Amino acid sequence: MEPLGLLTICVSALISVFLLLSLLALVMRLILALFPVPVQVTDSAIVAAIVSAAQRLYPGTTVTKVEEVK
Repeated sequence: MEPLGLLTICVSALISVFLLLSLLALVMRLILALFPVPVQVTDSAIVAAIVSAAQRLYPGTTVTKVEEVK
């Protein structure tokens, strides 16, 4: 196989993979637009577990606010 043919194959494979991944990203964005992720309410069991863990590590502490950092 001549070197120019190998280069052509590699470039075409790279472009096809890039296009395929771009298409999949667009499909994922479309799916997320059609079916948005519901807002999760903080579960009381999760809050209780966080409070329990904090009190076990640092006795006498009080947890006043629990929020998710994105």
